[in-house]
Amino acid sequence: MNRWITVPLAAAALTACVTINVYFPAAEAREAARQFVEKVIGEEAAPVPDAGNDGGMAMRGPSFDFDPLMLVGIGTAHAQSAPDITIRTPAIQAIQARMEARFNSTLRAGFDSGALGFGSDGLVVVRDPGKLALKDRVAINQAVADDNRDRNAVYREVAVANGHPEWESQIRDVFARQWIASARSGWWYQDGGSWKQK
Repeated sequence: MNRWITVPLAAAALTACVTINVYFPAAEAREAARQFVEKVIGEEAAPVPDAGNDGGMAMRGPSFDFDPLMLVGIGTAHAQSAPDITIRTPAIQAIQARMEARFNSTLRAGFDSGALGFGSDGLVVVRDPGKLALKDRVAINQAVADDNRDRNAVYREVAVANGHPEWESQIRDVFARQWIASARSGWWYQDGGSWKQK
């Protein structure tokens, strides 16, 4: 007789299960990255090309796709996080200010000379150290290391500030594309494994 009671209880418990899916707001992340990069580089930044594929990061509205769990009464709820990506926290703004000062004082000359380039991973790379004066190499290498430390921190901070630390790699990808899109004519960037000049 107990078995007949546990079956309805188990069925009721299964129907109470809800799966929450939070989708990465790619369009809002691109706009936030554009604003951040524009402030650091100091020029109007180009928008990141959509290319029709966000690598699975597209913002999706409510889904009405067939879910096999619906056959047993388990529904899927789609949580809608706020569509705005926050980049205006004290920590992010402090990093942005350091990056802007460093870019104007040291890194811009390295990009202009072709010694530096934007890596496909969202970091700065010493592409051709031979284009740096010997007296400037230590300072440029230190500035690159400091900037990359700040870049890693900002990607993490943006994800955490928006309540989704798991978005860090997606934030990094969006920013990496924006750095490249914002590069001035003549600056170098990585495309796959090769270097290209804008």
